[in-house]
Amino acid sequence: NSSESHNCAKSILTSDRLQIVVTLSEFFNETWEAANCANCLKNSSEGLSNSTVEFLDLFNKSLTCFEHNLQGETVYPSPNNYTEVCKNCNETYKMLNDLYNNLQRMNRKGGESGHSAHLCIDVEDAMNITRKLWSRTFNCSVPCSDTVPVIAVSSFILFLPIVFYLSSFLHSKQKKRILILPKRIQSNASLVNIQEKYS
Repeated sequence: NSSESHNCAKSILTSDRLQIVVTLSEFFNETWEAANCANCLKNSSEGLSNSTVEFLDLFNKSLTCFEHNLQGETVYPSPNNYTEVCKNCNETYKMLNDLYNNLQRMNRKGGESGHSAHLCIDVEDAMNITRKLWSRTFNCSVPCSDTVPVIAVSSFILFLPIVFYLSSFLHSKQKKRILILPKRIQSNASLVNIQEKYS
């Protein structure tokens, strides 16, 4: 009976004690939402968004670069000797990192998918893997461009008190202390001298 089709479906899905179909459906829906999978798709969910495809392509290029330059190293490179990887893959890694930061900014405003939340788990995991390889495994560090100005400003601030006290010392007039003996003491002293003369 078509009028009772909804009740029929409900009774079939919940017929077993564990309600396995309903439980699995809820689990997959919760996983889909928790992983923000919709953020990797276009609005109509027809396929991956252009930004996701671009990111995954650049991610694969980065991993290929890492692997290719590791083959150029010695058979067993020391943990701190990944200079080829750091030097040759720096540009690719920087492009991937910049794209990821742009995707994060776009996603906060709604992005291609129309969902405003975190990036999808595939993109976040891919970036986490790349950053861990770059910083921990290969020990590559990108020099900070702000280091010189920070050191200059810090040095200037540290020397300000020294300059202040030095200039105040040089420009202040140092008064010499002149001890003036009271006249009464001098007169008493002269009286004693006079008495000693006559005695």
